[in-house]
Amino acid sequence: MSSISLNDYPKDTWLRMLKTMQLIRTFEEKAGQMYGLRKIGGFCHLYTGQEAVATGMISALDLEKDYVLTAYRDHGHALACGIDPKAAMAELFGKVTGVSRGKGGSMHFFDAKRHFLGGNGIVGAQIPVATGVAYAQHYQKTGGVTLCFFGDGAFHQGALHESFNLARIWNLPIVYVVENNQWGMGTNWKKVSANPDFAETAKAYSMKGYVCDGLDILDVYQTAQEAVASARNGEPAFIEARTYRYKGHSMSDPQKYRTREEVDAYKQRDAILLLKSRLEAANMLSQEDWDTIVALCETAVDEAVSFAEKSPEPAPGELFTDIFA
Repeated sequence: MSSISLNDYPKDTWLRMLKTMQLIRTFEEKAGQMYGLRKIGGFCHLYTGQEAVATGMISALDLEKDYVLTAYRDHGHALACGIDPKAAMAELFGKVTGVSRGKGGSMHFFDAKRHFLGGNGIVGAQIPVATGVAYAQHYQKTGGVTLCFFGDGAFHQGALHESFNLARIWNLPIVYVVENNQWGMGTNWKKVSANPDFAETAKAYSMKGYVCDGLDILDVYQTAQEAVASARNGEPAFIEARTYRYKGHSMSDPQKYRTREEVDAYKQRDAILLLKSRLEAANMLSQEDWDTIVALCETAVDEAVSFAEKSPEPAPGELFTDIFA
């Protein structure tokens, strides 16, 4: 449980995070609807339920010099980095106005200007890439930090452990974040982990290991600030954010491996509603304020869908742009 209180930061800090989480939730719910209507093709992995992790972690960064990389469940991270919902939705629709010009789809959002170096469709593949970004920051003495997200299913990839080792040897400014949403596809993380306490393994690489409640944005934000400060001082860090996804692994997942009761129990601890209730109790949020946030997010997402529907398909020649050979 977090040791910080709402009063430790300006009210605008928490309202901004609440709005970001609600925007992600609204965007993902609409993306699920559009997928059902077959307006979105290919794979689609929704972030519903995990909003506090991306929002709280990325809020601790300075995106003028820091970078973010993540896996294929990347919509939430992209929006938290400030990517326009219109460009994000257009990418899901495969339109040329999308963040990756319609060629990346759900798993490969990318925006170099906002220092979001992409989702990645290959399990764990972003981890050595992020380590390389941190090496560049270290070499160029930029003062920046790299934040690298991945899921519990990626934790046992060999590239992760090679990256951890190199990060510690070279004292790279990187924070690795495993979003432990309990299920790697349909397998519970405890069944495939020799040590189910992921943060404990940081000790093997002489790294600082943290655990935070990924459903409590105050805890996420505090933990991220500590880990980012450590990384900025040349001490790579690792965070296990214990969270939960409400939807299946992807849109094609029948979710037969868990019960409705389990999902409903986690929804009782919903990160958005938790922050909302805390703000209301502290007289920092009125019902009118909340209604305004909901309306703004719904409008933004509706406009994103309209933009995506009206945007053109990529021209055939687009296949050859950004190709080296």
